[in-house]
Amino acid sequence: MRPFIVIAEDETSVAELLRYNLEALDYKTASATDGEEALLLIEERVPDLVILDWMLPKVSGIEICRRLRSRPQTANIPIMMLTAKTEEADRIRGLETGADDYITKPFSIHELMARVKAVLRRIRPALVEKLITVGDISINRGTYQVTRNGEPIELGPTEFRLLDYFAQHPGRVFSREQLLDGVWGSDVFVEARTVDVHIGRLRKALMSKGGDNPIRTVRSAGYSLKSG
Repeated sequence: MRPFIVIAEDETSVAELLRYNLEALDYKTASATDGEEALLLIEERVPDLVILDWMLPKVSGIEICRRLRSRPQTANIPIMMLTAKTEEADRIRGLETGADDYITKPFSIHELMARVKAVLRRIRPALVEKLITVGDISINRGTYQVTRNGEPIELGPTEFRLLDYFAQHPGRVFSREQLLDGVWGSDVFVEARTVDVHIGRLRKALMSKGGDNPIRTVRSAGYSLKSG
């Protein structure tokens, strides 16, 4: 799964520079030019990282950061604050509000990309590791093999992608629409009911060698992979 990054930046040239370099690293991006649009993008699909300009129109970056940290579904999203504010007091305020990193303009694009990788590696290790373990389930992205309690589990390609996506966010509840967007892609038309079918197949496969059901159904909300 490609990490999904939201760029909230009202300077078109800066946003395009970020988008080009992030997509060159095989990250998926979406851009917003004001705070309201950024919040809508994040609500539609929870990103793996937000690059957030402080001085956004409509809703400021610092207010977006505060709102994201106050909501359970977005509280743990990594946030990189990008701003022309260089005073120490501003940096402290940004970090205390919840930013994971604080980068001042003008910036080195190579340094920023290195920081993006570092933040994702530290906060979302499942995004960069080839071997992921969640509870008694292990996923090897290099060989596309899955085991549970050491026993091999046979999965189809869609079920593998679905499990991989869950494993990047253990314990987080995803709606059918969020899973469709994250696993199938926003440019592919698939009915929401399809998610239920593949969840059923994934559960059956993961329980084929014994063990309890590792995928939780949350009424009127969606599904999550148990974290332990």
